[in-house]
This record gives sequence, structure tokens and C-alpha cells, in this order.
Amino acid sequence: MKSSNNWETIIGLEVHAQIISKSKLFSGASTNFGSEPNTQVSLVDAAMPGMLPVINKDCVEQAIKTGLGLNAQINKRSIFDRKNYFYPDLPQGYQISQFSQPIVGKGSIPIDLKDGTSKEIGITRLHIEQDAGKSVHDIEPSKSYIDLNRSGIALMEIVSEPDIRSAEEAQEYVKKLRSILRYIGTCDGNMEEGSLRCDVNISVRIKGEELGTRAEIKNVNSIKSIGQAIDYEFKRQTEIISSGGKIDQETRLFDEKKGETRSMRSKEEAHDYRYFPDPDLPPLEIEDEWIEKIKKNLPELPDVKKKNLINQYKIPSYDAAILVSDKNNAEFFDKIIAGNKKRNPKNVANWIIGELFALLNKNNLEIKDSPIKAEDLGELIDYIEDQTISGKIAKNVFDEMFKTKKKAKDIIEKKGLKQITDTGEIEKLIDKVLNNNKEKVDEFKSGKEKLFGYFVGQVMQETKGTANPGIVNKILKKKLAK
Repeated sequence: MKSSNNWETIIGLEVHAQIISKSKLFSGASTNFGSEPNTQVSLVDAAMPGMLPVINKDCVEQAIKTGLGLNAQINKRSIFDRKNYFYPDLPQGYQISQFSQPIVGKGSIPIDLKDGTSKEIGITRLHIEQDAGKSVHDIEPSKSYIDLNRSGIALMEIVSEPDIRSAEEAQEYVKKLRSILRYIGTCDGNMEEGSLRCDVNISVRIKGEELGTRAEIKNVNSIKSIGQAIDYEFKRQTEIISSGGKIDQETRLFDEKKGETRSMRSKEEAHDYRYFPDPDLPPLEIEDEWIEKIKKNLPELPDVKKKNLINQYKIPSYDAAILVSDKNNAEFFDKIIAGNKKRNPKNVANWIIGELFALLNKNNLEIKDSPIKAEDLGELIDYIEDQTISGKIAKNVFDEMFKTKKKAKDIIEKKGLKQITDTGEIEKLIDKVLNNNKEKVDEFKSGKEKLFGYFVGQVMQETKGTANPGIVNKILKKKLAK
């Protein structure tokens, strides 16, 4: 087999994002997640004879908003097509989608990589389509059940250019795309609920040679799985080609438990679906005024937010990228800063990214579910900055806040943790420590300067860690210099 350095991976992603809307794309049925099977199905969704689709204007607006968030071209005229194929959970026998004339054209997304570089990933198109229902195979061994609650739910299919070259780039692209969707409020991005799914198109080639035959991995539903599926498929394809074999153009599934892909069916081409314009839906005509109105109401997007954090608050680029990667992270930071304009933004960022994220990850929690609310963490940071408590004590208080949901003030008062800053009181404690350790004082003065830390520790022990370390160090140096 040729060295892996000679191979190049060509990846394009098709992301299916469920549009946030109260009703479906062509009917008034509810879109609530988790309802009893077949309780959110209109006559249109069930494909009853004579039922005609009516476009949901809110879903169209959400698609336009997303296109603007992706720096993409908004097509003022688009057409709905019928995509014909058979699924047991597709009542019509076709899916209403868009093919030749989608609502959104070319755009781009910048991504940041671990080595500090950035890269633009092109967007080919965004089109609107309806989802199929769901086949359930694990209720009885000999039967499959059909749930049509998802039938007709509005999806945006966001297709990237084949600009992605690694698992890391693919993962960062999906993270960034999900972040944008959440910021603008067009998709909640919950991959575990199926509202964001990804089809991975991947081929390999020797660098400089023509494109290879691609395989499509369907419905990958987590960031981690996207990376694993790409790594496995790269290895599978390069080994086949290196041994003289050929790659089949096919659709594959990723098995999360085994960490491998397996063949599902041969890959269909566009002509296999027999696309044609839907005769029940006229072309979608969008006016410039509507596009401009949507553009004016767009919220601040992640890249703009990142620049503002760097320029306004002097937060390092890496920290800023973490804070804006999720809308909830950014809002948490903003709430703390808004609570007290005098708070040091860098300290706030450090506490969120360091201490808070560590405990959230350990307890498998999202920041929106944090036991410590933004205003409470802000209060703790105030106590550090006004020297009520030391940074070391603050970490213990923080842990207690996380476990009990109590406020910093109550924990500090109950445990008597207020920092001692009275120089006279600290000087008396230092004199006591030095008098009790005269031999070590002599050793220090004879050259054993490492004992300085011992004296600091003794003073802190006397005060149960509440003496101000800076004052302790300053007075100790003066005393030991005599």
C-alpha cells in the first residue's frame, strides 16, 4: 500500500436541518418532538386523495434567513419538484423537494482549525424539502411499524462544495454550521433528536490525480460519528484501491457500535428519482423588500461576535472562538458582563472556559442547564476581584455552588471564608509563625531560600487559607530580610 501521505480525501457534506416552525411545510400539523406515534398527521401528510399542499411562509422565511447567515445568494425565483422513490414511510410515493432551482445558491462558511489556520468551505446550495415518516423495526421481530409524525416536517438541505479534506475539517464545518443555525434561530441543531443529520460523501485519490468514485454515508447523527465514519471510510477505500480493487458508487450506513460503515444500496443518480416540477405548487417568487427586511433583523452572527469580543474586551482569539461556538455560551458571558461593567472580561472568560466547562463536561451538562447561573458566577468573580476571597478559596466556593446551587455570599459567610487583608493582623500571625520556627528562620537566612514557601504555608494554615497571599508574601520578605 502506498504511504498515507500520498492519498487525498475529498469530502462533501449534505446537512439536513429541521426548520424551527410550529407547523409542517405544507400542512398545519404540529411539529412537536416526542408526541405519541401518528398523532401529528394531517390528511396532506398522510397523502389522502385530493389533498393539496399549501406552502408555510414561515418556513420560507427561515430558509432565506439561513441563506443570509451563510453569506449565500438568495434566489428570488425557485421551484418545488417531486423526487420520486419508494419508502414504506413516504405515503405519497414522492418527496416534495427542490432540484434545478433551489431557494438559496452559493455561499461560504469560514472554519477555524486546531493548528490555528482558517479555511473557507463553499456552500453549493440550500433547498427546502419535506421529511419522510419513520419506520420502527424494534417493537416486534416480524413486523415494522410506521410513524408519520415526521412526514411533511420542513427541512433545509445544505450542500457543501467538495472542499473538505479531513475528518477534523468536516467536524468543524458541521459545528460552525450548527452554531450559525442556532444563532439565527432557524434550527435547534439537536442531533440526538434527529433535527440535524448529515450525509457524508467521500472519495479518495492519489494527490494530483483525477477524482475517485465516491461513497455516501447516510444519516450520520453526531459530530463524533462524522469523524469516525470518515476515518474508517478513508482506510477502507485506500486499502481497496491499493490492492487493485475498485470502489463501488453506493450508499452506506455507519454502525456506531462497531465504528465501521456497511453497504446499504447502490447509489442513485438524479435521473433515477425522475424529478419534475410539482404541478400543485407554483414557482416561489420572493421580493427584494422581504429579503432586505429579513437581513435587517438578523442577529449578530458568531464571526462578528468573535471579532467584537477580541476588539472590545481584548479576549484572546482562541478563547473568543470557544465562547461564540455556541449561542448559549455567548449569552452566558454577556449576562455576566452586563451584570457589572467593571468585571474583568478575561477573568469572566477564564472562569467559563476553565472551571465551569470542566464541571459541565464531567456531569454531561449543557451550559443552559448549569446549576450555577450567570449572575451567581458574576457575583463570585466580584468577590475575587475586590479581594473578599482569594482565587484558591473561590475554586472551593465554586465547587460548593455547583453541588448545592447556593449563592457565593451564603457559602462564604457560613464557612467564614472572607479573606484577611488587615496588614496588622497578618503581621501578628507572621510573627507567631516565625517565633515558633526559629531554627528554620536561621536556616533560611543561611541560604535555604526554599523555606520561604514553608513559612507562607504555615501562615495560610493558621488562617485556614483566608489570608491575602500577596500581603503575606510582602510582609514575610521584609521580616526575613532583617
